[in-house]
Amino acid sequence: MAEEARSAVLAGFDGSEASREAVRWAAREASSRGSPLLLVHVLARPFQHSIQMRIPDQEHVMDKLREAVRGELDSLEEECRTSAPGLEVRKSIPVGDAAQFLVELAGEADLVVLGGPLVGARTDRLGVTAAEVIARRAAAPVVVVRGDTGAAADAPVVVGVDGSDVSTRAIGFAHETASRQGRPLVGVHSWSASAFNPFDVVDEWDADRSEFREKASEVLAESMAGYRRQYPDLRVRHVVGPDRPAHLLLGEAEGASLLVVGSHGRGAVRRTFLGSVSHAVLNQASCPVAVLPAE
Repeated sequence: MAEEARSAVLAGFDGSEASREAVRWAAREASSRGSPLLLVHVLARPFQHSIQMRIPDQEHVMDKLREAVRGELDSLEEECRTSAPGLEVRKSIPVGDAAQFLVELAGEADLVVLGGPLVGARTDRLGVTAAEVIARRAAAPVVVVRGDTGAAADAPVVVGVDGSDVSTRAIGFAHETASRQGRPLVGVHSWSASAFNPFDVVDEWDADRSEFREKASEVLAESMAGYRRQYPDLRVRHVVGPDRPAHLLLGEAEGASLLVVGSHGRGAVRRTFLGSVSHAVLNQASCPVAVLPAE
């Protein structure tokens, strides 16, 4: 199964409209990369979490489920080939834990694409599978697709920059994506890392504000500078501000084609909680969000 995922864009499908939209996005991305698309639906055995015993005719039930899922994937494959002629499409229907299988496949894939909560939906909580795949530290970048993915041709790729190593990975990913798609790139850096920002209530610190802005601009410029020679024709804009990182990123991501962030995943709690910035943008951004894991 790992061989199927090699150098592919992997799209997880669970039958929801959000995952269908994710598959459509993944098909366009795979076509742009010249990579195969791997459609994956992971079947869970009936009652496996509640009853530790064999259910009569369970295999027959599984065969029926697999047949229904195969029909769905065949339909999706046809749609993908129509929108991206020449696209190589592979399909896989393993049985087990969805997050575990996706994390394992991510070790060979170039990219993992999953559906997120639809913008305007009653829930604002990230789907369990998407959250688990990110929290378990999938080796490949994970894109969570939200909202309308039909971004305008000049919609930018936005990347969050904080000067860390994982931020460097996010910057490289964002540059490659923007260049390949012919889109502008926006680098965003906030100098407010805490929930309390003194500049919200103290207006008299204009000199200090200017000094902070200058230093923040230097961090952003230095972080982005290494890619100028590799992508000389890429249109790049820098944004710095005293706002909280997630709020600043969400503002710049309005109308964007993709928002790219790094996930530090510090400590044992990373399996339960995403970082505050990545958690906020994954649940609130109106565009697809790419999360780059720390190496």
